Amino acid sequence: MAVTRRERFVHAQLGWMLAGTFALSVLDAFSYELFFVVALIGFLVVTELTAPFSVTPRWRRRLRWIIALGLVGFGYVIVRRILDLLPPGVL
Repeated sequence: MAVTRRERFVHAQLGWMLAGTFALSVLDAFSYELFFVVALIGFLVVTELTAPFSVTPRWRRRLRWIIALGLVGFGYVIVRRILDLLPPGVL
C-alpha cells in the first residue's frame, strides 16, 4: 500500500516534533514555549518542503489557518518574553 502525501506530511511533522522534544530534553531546556516554537518552525519547514508544484490539494489549503494560528501563538510567546524582561515599573 502506497503512502499518500498527506501521510508523509504527518510523519515528517511527527518526526520533527519528536526530534525537537528529544533535543530540548537532552539540552535540559524543555519548556512548553520552546517546544511550541520548535514545533512551529518544523511545521513551516515541512509545509514548504512538501509543497506541490502545480496543484494544491484542498487539505493543504487548510494549513493556512493552522499557520495563522501558530503565528498568533508565536506573537503571544514573544510578547510574554518581552514583558518578562522589562523592569516591574515600566508598564
